[in-house]
Amino acid sequence: MILSLPSPSTFPANFVLPLSRCTSCFQFDLPFQPSNRFTSFKWIRNARSTGRRRIACSMSEPNGDNEEEKEAHKNGETQSLEDSFEQSNPPTVDAEQLNKFSDENTDQTDVQNTDNIEVTSGSPLPGVKLQQLGDVIKLPKETIDILKNQVFGFDTFFVTSQDPYEGGVLFKGNLRGKASKSYDKISKRLQDKFGDTYRLFLLVNPEDDKPVAVVVPRTTLQPETTAVPEWFAAGSFGLVTVFTLLLRNVPTLQSDLLSTVDNLNLLKDGLPGALVTALILGVHELGHFLVAQNTGVKLGVPYFVPSWQIGSFGSITRIRSIVSNREDLLKVAAAGPIAGFTVGLVLLLLGFVIPPSDGIGVVVDASVFHESFLAGGIAKLLLGNVLKEGAPISVNPLVIWAWAGLLINAINSIPAGELDGGRISFAIWGRKASSRFTGFSIVLLGLSSLLNDVAFYWVALIFFLQRGPIAPLSEEITDPDDKYVALGVTVLLLGLLVCLPYPFPFIDETLASF
Repeated sequence: MILSLPSPSTFPANFVLPLSRCTSCFQFDLPFQPSNRFTSFKWIRNARSTGRRRIACSMSEPNGDNEEEKEAHKNGETQSLEDSFEQSNPPTVDAEQLNKFSDENTDQTDVQNTDNIEVTSGSPLPGVKLQQLGDVIKLPKETIDILKNQVFGFDTFFVTSQDPYEGGVLFKGNLRGKASKSYDKISKRLQDKFGDTYRLFLLVNPEDDKPVAVVVPRTTLQPETTAVPEWFAAGSFGLVTVFTLLLRNVPTLQSDLLSTVDNLNLLKDGLPGALVTALILGVHELGHFLVAQNTGVKLGVPYFVPSWQIGSFGSITRIRSIVSNREDLLKVAAAGPIAGFTVGLVLLLLGFVIPPSDGIGVVVDASVFHESFLAGGIAKLLLGNVLKEGAPISVNPLVIWAWAGLLINAINSIPAGELDGGRISFAIWGRKASSRFTGFSIVLLGLSSLLNDVAFYWVALIFFLQRGPIAPLSEEITDPDDKYVALGVTVLLLGLLVCLPYPFPFIDETLASF
């Protein structure tokens, strides 16, 4: 931008601009308002800088004879800015318009609202779904000044710089004291000054792992409600899941799926197994909702995902509101698997202890228990020498039904994306570690899918529906309490034990015969 400034009369009488000897080009930091006159200059603005502006200015030859001025510069004399400009006569512009322009652009802490300035986006607020508003929302300079000088402060978060961010502003600076206490103080001041107009986030900048504060208008965030079409979609998925749960426990129909149309009455044979698995799934979801209600987190309607292999892959439940901190996220994420694993383990133990009602139960090969470290270890502990390599064994069908429920819980406990395990890993170790766990888990599942079709479908489900990233929390800096960390680690370990194979051999049948 090239500006021509008004006559020298607009300068203060005592204003002196230190110029170098060479008047062809110079650079300087601008600590004053450039409402005075130059021949020409260019504004250079970097949207990612700390807010200081640099000016490159080139002096043009004045009109008329000014040999005395040239001679004075050659001799190293310093002249006042007013005297030097009196000898030039550049074209002028309206002073009122120029002063208005200067007021909008010269404050060191001002965030410019011009269209050509790059606006930071995508980090460190990943996962935030902004509404598609007609007009671009920008915070006015007066609001930013209040935020910097009255909302933030030396006792909470000392602001050193800021950048435009989506519809709000991102503040960089130094965090004082504990993050949770500072957040509470800043939130209260923000509420006192602006009511519910703005939303505060205290996060870790992934670029340098330093604390940053983000303030955005609440109108730019998605509403925390569930639309009516989502209920219909969730209901449709639920009906299909009921069908696959029934079908999972009727082997005759699994071998010929088309025959189900003519033999719907056979589905009732799968009702007991479907009820047991559905019970574990229901307890899992109930655990999420009870803890979410207690912590003030709003959850969306659960989408149950059908599966031909195990009846269901569990459910996808969106978090509709902004979670306060990592500890609350950990509570909500771990509550479902803990409840599901507890009920599943109790039913699995009962299945091994209680004999089949018909005296026969389900006949399986002993090698099936090698597929799970947890199930194989419990079977070895409770069945002892009855469990022999290569020998069929009769078990209560409750074992198979409960095992399926445990497997569904374990799959949801994989530390990837927005699965329960992914949210747990994020809450315990932070966003960067969670991203690494996600990548590692997807690679591992991809390799497992070469041998197991369940792993293949689960990779696709994570990649397209649950990949993340997890939406930002109000305050992501404070670590959870140790007791909740232990609870989250327990969930991850239980999921691993269910999915890992049992490597130790059972008693060989030939050796047992001697």
